[in-house]
Amino acid sequence: MTAVVIHDPTLRDGQHAVRHQLGMEALRGYAAAADAAGIPVVEVGHGNGLGASSLQVGRAAVPDDLMLATVREALQHSRMGVFLLPGWGTSDDLRRALKQGADVVRIGVHCTESSLAERHLGFLAEQGAEAHCVLMMSHMASPEDLAEHAARAVGHGARAVGIMDSAGHFLPDDVSERIGAIRAAVEVPVIFHGHDNLGMAVANSVAAARAGAGIIDGCARGFGAGAGNTQLEVLVPVLERTGFTTGIDLYALLDAAEFAERALMPAPPVTDSLSIVSGLAGVFSGFKHQVLEQARGAGVDPRDVFFELGRRQAIAGQEDLIGDVVAELSARGPVA
Repeated sequence: MTAVVIHDPTLRDGQHAVRHQLGMEALRGYAAAADAAGIPVVEVGHGNGLGASSLQVGRAAVPDDLMLATVREALQHSRMGVFLLPGWGTSDDLRRALKQGADVVRIGVHCTESSLAERHLGFLAEQGAEAHCVLMMSHMASPEDLAEHAARAVGHGARAVGIMDSAGHFLPDDVSERIGAIRAAVEVPVIFHGHDNLGMAVANSVAAARAGAGIIDGCARGFGAGAGNTQLEVLVPVLERTGFTTGIDLYALLDAAEFAERALMPAPPVTDSLSIVSGLAGVFSGFKHQVLEQARGAGVDPRDVFFELGRRQAIAGQEDLIGDVVAELSARGPVA
C-alpha cells in the first residue's frame, strides 16, 4: 500500500467561509481534535495567509502570532503548517511564524507565476525550513506549463510542489493529466488541493493520489469558501479503501469533524447553484458573496457575472473586476 500525507487547512482555508472570524476556543479545540486523530499537518492562519489580515480582504478575529501560538500549544503530535501569498505576507511574517513553531510553510502563487515564490522559498531554504509551493487557479494552465512552473519552484527551494483546483473546475481526468505531468518533472512530493464546486473534490483527490500525488489536502466537513474544500472525513476512508494509507484514526477523525461542525461553522458548505456556476466558469469561489451582493443591487443575474468573470480569466485579488462586470451587464439591460 502507498502512503499519502494528509494536510488539513481547516483552520486556514476554512476561515474564508466565516470572514476570518474563528476565535481562540475554536482554534484550540479543533487543533486538539485533529491532533488526536493523527492528522500529519494542521494548517492555521488568516484565509489569505500570513500578514493578510486587512480591511481589503477582512480582519481576522485573532492576530497571526496568537493564532499560531494557540494551535502550536494544542498540537502534541501533528505538525503545524502556515500559508503565505507573496504581496500579503513578508519575510518578517515568515520569520515570526518559524519562531512560533511552524513546521511546514506553503507559498501560494498564481499557476504561471512561480517566479513570485523565489524570494520566499530562498529565505525559507536559508532558514532550513520545510517549504512547499502551490500553483493556484491551476485550470488556467496546461499540464506542460504547470510541470514547468513546478520544476522552477523546486529549483527555488520547494521541498514539495503541487496544484490547487481553486475554482473547483477539474474532473478526475484533468487532475490525473496534470499531476502526472508534474510527477514526471520533479523528484519531490506532489500536492493536490481540491474544491467541491462540481461535487468532484474527493474523486479528484483520489485521481491525484493514483497519479502520484503524495500530499492531499482536506478540510473537516469541507469547511471553506463557496462549495468548500475536499471533505476530509470522507477523503481519508475513501483513500484507505482505494489502497492508500494515511495513518489517521477514523473514529477520532469523525469526532474532529463533529467538533468542526459544532464549533467552527454556521453550517457545512453545500454545492449550491452559484457554486456550480463558479466551478463551470473557472472562477474562485471566494468571489461568491461579493458577486451576489453587487449583482442583486444592480438587478443583474449573478450567474452571468460569474461566466463573464471566467471569460476574463479573473483571479483572486481582482475583486475590483466584479464591479466592472456588474456595471457593464447592467448597462446592457436584460437579454431578449
